[in-house]
Amino acid sequence: MSDRPTTENPYGTPSTTGPEPIGKSQARTNKIVRSLLRVPGISRVVGNYLMTLHIVGRKSGKRYDVPVAYTKHDGSLLIGTALRPWVKNLQAGDPVQVSRGRKPEMFVPVVHTAEQDVMRLYAIIAADNKTNAKFNGIGFTADGAPNKADLYQTWQLGGVVIELTPQA
Repeated sequence: MSDRPTTENPYGTPSTTGPEPIGKSQARTNKIVRSLLRVPGISRVVGNYLMTLHIVGRKSGKRYDVPVAYTKHDGSLLIGTALRPWVKNLQAGDPVQVSRGRKPEMFVPVVHTAEQDVMRLYAIIAADNKTNAKFNGIGFTADGAPNKADLYQTWQLGGVVIELTPQA
């Protein structure tokens, strides 16, 4: 990404080497998560941190069901991820369907790519979900705050935050 510098981290040395690479078993894991989100009872528990985005391809028109971890914040849902191909299908103003183990809901997405927005919102996500933070290469300081050098590195390596606001 041309707008993300590859120079020295202004916040110091990161505590990790960056986000974990997508494993070969990711497709299998995604299938399991999608299945759990469809099972009554279990879906209520799993749906507190995991959901499925139902995204329609801009060019193909094909529907993609993408399981993701999320954090609730100020009436919105936040998703921290790398800028993957499916993210490019999220267009500001175009609603996206979400399943969290209950009736599907409609949300309006905003994809945050600016350094300060990504760092601020990823800090919220990391503080809420330590497993998600670890997966995205974000460690914590001695006082329990997300490490700023790691947050910057996550942005620098292509991290984005998707903010989903309920459709009115």
